[in-house]
Amino acid sequence: MKIKRYTAASMRAALAQVRAEQGPDAVILSSRRGDEGIEVIAAVDYDEALFTEANRQRTQPPVNTVQPAAASSPPAPASALDRAAPLVSAAAAARVAAPNFAGPVTRTAAPTTAAAAMPVRMTPATRGADPGYGAMQRELQDLRQMLESGLAGMTWNDKRLREPLQARVLEELSAMDIAPDVAMALAAHAPRRTSLKNPSHIPLALLVKHLPVVDDLAGVSGGVMAIVGPTGAGKTTTIAKLAARWCMRHGSQDLALVSTDGYRIGARDQLMTYARILGAPLHAANSGRDLARVLDRLKSKKLVLIDTAGMGPRDARLAEQLAALQLGAARARVLLALPAQGEGHALDEIVRAFAPVTPVACILTKVDEAASLGGVISATLRHRLKIAYVCDGQRVPEDMHAAHRRRVWLVRMAMALREGRPALRDEAYYVRNFGRAPAHA
Repeated sequence: MKIKRYTAASMRAALAQVRAEQGPDAVILSSRRGDEGIEVIAAVDYDEALFTEANRQRTQPPVNTVQPAAASSPPAPASALDRAAPLVSAAAAARVAAPNFAGPVTRTAAPTTAAAAMPVRMTPATRGADPGYGAMQRELQDLRQMLESGLAGMTWNDKRLREPLQARVLEELSAMDIAPDVAMALAAHAPRRTSLKNPSHIPLALLVKHLPVVDDLAGVSGGVMAIVGPTGAGKTTTIAKLAARWCMRHGSQDLALVSTDGYRIGARDQLMTYARILGAPLHAANSGRDLARVLDRLKSKKLVLIDTAGMGPRDARLAEQLAALQLGAARARVLLALPAQGEGHALDEIVRAFAPVTPVACILTKVDEAASLGGVISATLRHRLKIAYVCDGQRVPEDMHAAHRRRVWLVRMAMALREGRPALRDEAYYVRNFGRAPAHA
């Protein structure tokens, strides 16, 4: 067994010295911070049983060996290893796994007795008190981050070489603010080769193909329909547009409007104005039971539109509002008003918050106010939420369009919004989000 002491400016450098001198099988016995830097004591060919027996003999009181002369002699100085407590237990000591950085090795004479180097078991309290242990932890964390970053960069560069079209698709989709997980799912469908002169059309084709839209509006254009969504999503204006479209085709005699928004002062005034213009009746319902009674009276109507109260996804009253809707209009088809100008994480939270009422589709509102459409497109793709209508203005009903007729327009708008803006994605973004994925199957 060989025991040596190493001194270096940092724990990483000290571990490199241990690895260079004693190899990967070395065991760290202790570490501490001294005047000259980090001091590490390591051993190779470590025998824990030998240390245990030596420590037992050292701690036992001697029998019939009392010598008066020895009592008057000065105590022997503590060994360097005794002063280096607390030591790392051999059973818990880790193998040295630091990079092989070259550096000067500080050689110090090793202790002559095994008992002097007996390690003390490291406890959580002593770990916190030992500055060397914390320094070693930080060094190992830094080392892990460097390795992960380096491997991610190599993987991303390998993807660019092996699958250039897929890498190009990921870059184009990221420029449109498409979320990384959605971009990866779309890029998996990219061809390995193409005869297109402009490969930038591939992301456009992928989005148009996979964008979830309602192809047949007959399923969401009659019966009882409820519009839900957060505050300020444009639900009331959207209901006015739906009602106006119905009246232009079928008249107002088979149309009725219902408002369940009793929270905001004057919340029903705007919808009342639209109802008066369209010549359709407006009914109020303040609870689930009221809503059920109102809908029972309106069974003869071919289209009943329910305007709900706007609440944020974190509003404590949202669950109560959704429960009342389910109680009073269990058979209603629910459409989610999704504001297109929202951030990606906020839109994802909205979709999750209104999932209990199981929306059959969504209506993209305020598309004309959006600086980017990547967030709302990502949310619909991630949750497989079909788009029924696209609203891009305040005009009633001109600024509402069937989504299946605006599929290409919506994707082109998403691409157009990214033009003229400074590049928001750098190389680090691609490495961080796409470098950890396998470069090839």
